[in-house]
Amino acid sequence: MGEPGHEEYEIQAFDAETQRLLKTALKEPGAVDLEKVANVIVDQSLKDCMFSKEAGRICYTIIQAESKQASQSIFRRSLLNRLQQEYQARELLRARSLQGWVCYVTFICNIFDYLRVNNMPMMALVNPVYDCLFRLAQPDSLHKEEEVDCLVLQLHRIGEQLEKMNGQRMDELFGLLRDGFLLQDGLSSLSQLLLLELIEFRAAGWRTTPAAQRYYYSEVSD
Repeated sequence: MGEPGHEEYEIQAFDAETQRLLKTALKEPGAVDLEKVANVIVDQSLKDCMFSKEAGRICYTIIQAESKQASQSIFRRSLLNRLQQEYQARELLRARSLQGWVCYVTFICNIFDYLRVNNMPMMALVNPVYDCLFRLAQPDSLHKEEEVDCLVLQLHRIGEQLEKMNGQRMDELFGLLRDGFLLQDGLSSLSQLLLLELIEFRAAGWRTTPAAQRYYYSEVSD
């Protein structure tokens, strides 16, 4: 789940007091207000997409530490409550800040990737994650490269495990993506390339074939 000490590197963006709070939460979660910690992590994730990519790792570490120390799940409950609040207001978030929306999707997908119950992804997150990805597959989103890029990155990371949790919704999602690729006017050449690569990636069993690697990634770098 990551190298020891990596979490400390990721919290350098915070002020000194918040860094102390997070460092304590990572080692002695019972000594701090874990609801406050959850809010700090979500707030930063909505502002900083680089942090949102790694926040799942930090949350996983705190949850593991709390479970070992106190056999409780205050942090996980607080985190999921806050995720649900932001999920319910997702259209407002997208309208207010496209970057904030992309950061939120990145964050919830990372939480889905890291959090486990009996070594399985959390069922409570499956439909919210799907709903976010479906939103990214709508025509207005497909015309925004930031959203297409986010969609492709998340499905590369969690698509295979998400499909195992609900294959029917994945079929529906890729139906939307194929329609978008074939029927939408005005998509940028980069968005078309990313969507085609994603469709082929899933068709190959969530793997990039050597031929696809050469074709798509030389095109992107060009």
